Amino acid sequence: MNKDSFVINGIGGTRNKLSGEIPVYGAKNAILKVMASSILFDGPITMTNSPTIADVERMGELFTEMGGYVSFPRKHEIVIDTREINNGKLPTDIAGKFRSSIVCTGPLLARFGKVSFPFPGGCVIGERPFDVFLSAYEALGAKVSKRGETFTISAKKLVGTDIFFKVPSVTGTETIMMAAVLAHGTTVLENCAMEPEIESLADFLNKHGAQIKGAGTSTITIVGTAGTLLQAKRPQPVYDAIPDRIEAASFMILGALAAKKLKITGCNPKHVQATTALLREAGVEVKTNTVSIEISNKNIKKYKAVDVKTHEYPGFPTDVQSPMTILLTQCEGQSNIFETIYEGRLNYLYDLKRMGARVKELDAHRAEIYGARALRGRQLDGPDLRTGFAFVIAGIIATGKSTINNVYYVDRGYADVEKRLQNIGVDITRITNSK
Repeated sequence: MNKDSFVINGIGGTRNKLSGEIPVYGAKNAILKVMASSILFDGPITMTNSPTIADVERMGELFTEMGGYVSFPRKHEIVIDTREINNGKLPTDIAGKFRSSIVCTGPLLARFGKVSFPFPGGCVIGERPFDVFLSAYEALGAKVSKRGETFTISAKKLVGTDIFFKVPSVTGTETIMMAAVLAHGTTVLENCAMEPEIESLADFLNKHGAQIKGAGTSTITIVGTAGTLLQAKRPQPVYDAIPDRIEAASFMILGALAAKKLKITGCNPKHVQATTALLREAGVEVKTNTVSIEISNKNIKKYKAVDVKTHEYPGFPTDVQSPMTILLTQCEGQSNIFETIYEGRLNYLYDLKRMGARVKELDAHRAEIYGARALRGRQLDGPDLRTGFAFVIAGIIATGKSTINNVYYVDRGYADVEKRLQNIGVDITRITNSK
């Protein structure tokens, strides 16, 4: 883990300071799952429009240590060939610190009949429904055992069945969907997550031999191949990553807070409709076309308070909740936050109060924000990926200098972010600490 920090000289609430264009890169949560899907193929696959972020590098390291071939022939391009991987054991030193490693367990179990892995790590933002994976594997005919901190799942063969997710888990839906691709018979998944990344993954797999219907809805049906791997014959399968909707939404909020006019390019406005609706309710001018979003502040003097309730897609994303809260501190009146997904995701509010925000925490899921309040620069430790970038936004609009530590978390989801921010006028510098 690097020890880098961001030093930001804030604009002191000057709403029309920033301007220009900022591009959105490929979706982290799409590319990582397609990387995992390479295990289902009988040869190499290529991914383009990949973000150059720490999580992608970590997934590449995971496959390399397992014996796979991973290369980055050009920026934003990845080639993976898993033919030399001969077992389903995930390396503990990587998988134990890397939450997205869990998505590899479904393809590995389907291909090798056995997978072992440590309890997955990652950002500490509350309990995650890990039992969703275990109960689904058992429903498919696998046996689950645990020794120490290592889980082992084994099955002579996976047999299609009906599975109802008690909560609509994105990673759970994707992981079990991939396991079912090589299963025997038909699997029906109900109460699925409906994120665009799931549909994008299914579309890619279907082009190369999978039979998946309903991805992007609450019910997904998969007709298994009975163990036959997906075809990677020439032309080699190529996946072009969809735009990162969380990144796009984060830049929209930054534009609302600090830009005279900001154009967010290379995005899909349909994927951020919940964010767009809330911003417009607050009084933000938002214009969209098929591949870009424009935020303008030239006719707006103040924003009005709005209520934020997170929900599974297509609702307001939990990953955008902390950046949105920065906007709420600048809205006139009382705003209410209701975080419905994770019970630990409001812990950052203490640091916002240190910056001058007026916040009343009601419980682990709810808070009241009173604005508008000027923020003051502070030294902050980003506790997770999304809050790390929210602190960057807070530092940009604050008066004085802010130092954001734990830049590693921000790097996990936002590639070259300081360069992109500098290009629209943000005074931000990366400092590499020697300790």
